[in-house]
Amino acid sequence: MVKLALFVRLEAKPGKEKDVESFLLSGLPLVQAEPATTAWFGVRLGPSTFGIFDAFPDEDGRQAHLSGEVAAALMEKAGELFAQPPSIEKADVLAAKLPG
Repeated sequence: MVKLALFVRLEAKPGKEKDVESFLLSGLPLVQAEPATTAWFGVRLGPSTFGIFDAFPDEDGRQAHLSGEVAAALMEKAGELFAQPPSIEKADVLAAKLPG
């Protein structure tokens, strides 16, 4: 059961859209190694707008993800890839359907 989530909005610098896409694709193997990251999605919301949505069973799982490799890579690449700092929003999951 997932109870908590994060939504991260990312705005690519002009000309960096493919690099942001590649960055998100490279994050998948990292989050697959995080047992408390129940769901993780790297998404494209528009021509230069991207996002990450992930869900967790509890606050410990969310905090482990925030201090994990993907978050570190995100902050390391922020100045190079993004027009503004990533917007990280914490959310409560009210309902979810996940594969069993």
